[in-house]
Amino acid sequence: MNYVKIYNYNKVFLFVFSEEIITLQIAIKPLKSMSNSFEKYHKQRLRSSYLSVIISISLVLFLLGLLGLLVLNTKKVANYFKEQAAITLFLKNDVNKERILNLQVSIDEQPFTKSTRFISKEDAAEIYKEENGEDFMDFLGYNPLQNAIDIYVKADFVNPEKMREIENIYKENQFVSTVSYDKPLIDLLTKNVKRISVFILIFSALATLIVVVLINSSIRLSVYSKRFIIKTMQMVGATKLFIRRPFIWRSIKLGIAGSIIALIGLAIIIYYIDHNFPEFGLIDNRIEIAGLFSIVFFIGVLITWLSTFFATQRFLNLKTDELYY
Repeated sequence: MNYVKIYNYNKVFLFVFSEEIITLQIAIKPLKSMSNSFEKYHKQRLRSSYLSVIISISLVLFLLGLLGLLVLNTKKVANYFKEQAAITLFLKNDVNKERILNLQVSIDEQPFTKSTRFISKEDAAEIYKEENGEDFMDFLGYNPLQNAIDIYVKADFVNPEKMREIENIYKENQFVSTVSYDKPLIDLLTKNVKRISVFILIFSALATLIVVVLINSSIRLSVYSKRFIIKTMQMVGATKLFIRRPFIWRSIKLGIAGSIIALIGLAIIIYYIDHNFPEFGLIDNRIEIAGLFSIVFFIGVLITWLSTFFATQRFLNLKTDELYY
C-alpha cells in the first residue's frame, strides 16, 4: 500500500491500494437532489427579489404618472369649473320674443361667450317648483318671475375684473332690467385656482424626488444582496465594466417591466375617468398623453440604470472587510 489511485467509472469510485481493489459506490442521487433543491430555492429567492423590485418601481411610477396627469389637466379641470359660472340677464316684461332672440344672438357673437341659454319665466317657475316642492303661483295667482338669459363665460374671462366689465355692458342695455352673478364664487374660484396650481407644482417636485429615492433604494437593496459576488468577480480579475454590465442590464429590464405595468394601470385610470367624466376631455390631446407615457417610461429606465451604476460602483470601491458593515 505504497500509493493510492482513484478511478471514476460510471458513478463508481475505485480505490486501488497496490494490488488490492476496494470498490465503493456512492449514492449520487441524494446529492443531486439536494443540489437541485438548493438551486430551486435560490431561483425562488431571486424571483421574489426581482418581483418586489418590479412592484416597487411600478407603484411609484404609477403615482408619478397620476401626478403628471393631474399637472397636465389642472388648467383644463379649473377651466371646466370656471365655465359653470354664469351671468344671468333678467329681461324686462315688455320685451318680445324676437328682440330676445336678437339679443341672444348678439351675446353669442361676443368674444367672452362660451354659450347662452334662454329660460322663460314659465320654465323658471317649473324649475322652482321641482327644486322646492312648492307652486307659488297657486297662492300668488300670477308668475312674478322674469324671462332670463344665462351667459356662460369662457374661462379666461372668469375673474372679478372682467366679469364686472361684462356686467356693466349689459346693465345699460334697454332690454335688461337686472344683471346677476355669484360674485363671492368668482372671487373664490380665482384665488383657489392660483393656490392649487402653486401647490400642485410644489407637490409634483417633491413627489418626483420621492420617486427617485424609492426606486434608488429598491435597486440598491437588490445590488447589496450581490455585493460578495461583485467583490469575488473583482478579485479573480474581472474588470469593473464587465462586472457592472449584467447588473445594469438586469436592472434596466426590471425598470422596463415596472414601467409597462405602471403605464397599463395609468391607461386604465385614464379610460375610466374619460368614460365617466367625458366633460374633462382627458384624451382630447393624445400628444400630451403620449408624451406623459414616454416620460414615465424614460424615468423608469433612467433611474434604474443610474441607481445600479452607482450602487455597483460603490461596492466595487469597497474593501473586502467593509462589505460586512
